[in-house]
Amino acid sequence: MPRRARIQIPGYPMHIVQRGHNRAACFLEPSGYELYLGLLNELHERFGCQIHAFVLMTNHVHLLVTPERKDSASELMRRVNLRFVQAMNRRYGRTGSGWEGRFWSSVIDTRSYFMTTHRYIELNPIRAGLVKRPENYLWSSHAANAFGVPCPFIRAHAEYLALGSHTDRRRAAYRNLFREKLEDKDLDRIRHALRRNLPLGSDDFIDDLERRLGVRLRTGRPGPRRK
Repeated sequence: MPRRARIQIPGYPMHIVQRGHNRAACFLEPSGYELYLGLLNELHERFGCQIHAFVLMTNHVHLLVTPERKDSASELMRRVNLRFVQAMNRRYGRTGSGWEGRFWSSVIDTRSYFMTTHRYIELNPIRAGLVKRPENYLWSSHAANAFGVPCPFIRAHAEYLALGSHTDRRRAAYRNLFREKLEDKDLDRIRHALRRNLPLGSDDFIDDLERRLGVRLRTGRPGPRRK
């Protein structure tokens, strides 16, 4: 079966996941995490991607980005991944790609799932049992978004800015979002959309994308069937 073409639309946020080859560890020491973040900082503007949230797990990466051009996200990931692997191969005397191949992605409906995806990404270390609180994990955007810890490449999306009329109020409102766990149905929808390169959002949002792109985007979507 041919692989579904990746959906990339300028101005529409994307949830991206890149996994290590055979689920092997990508990051073996702190300097590896620092290198990857440095590459995001160096290259995100060059390739036209606003980065809103991220988490670097041991064997995979999550990003929430808004591309400026149709190929922005693909070009950013290609260049970051290439330079990261080249540096790691030199450091550890390895060869070949450290990544699984194509990244997974899902276009996000800002009105219904943007902040849910924001939370999903930054809660990954909690679900993995690595830390008790998201702010205790060093390699995510949570400290920047929730407490204002400097991160030079994080850009606030309009949905985040709408949380409050000034900085302190927004951060407090954002922290409050993390008082509750994500519902299982939201976890299932996010994962299903990612693995199949499907959009994540309301029926109206998906209807609009189907009209614009001329393709069906509802195959096997979990949850109640549309009437």
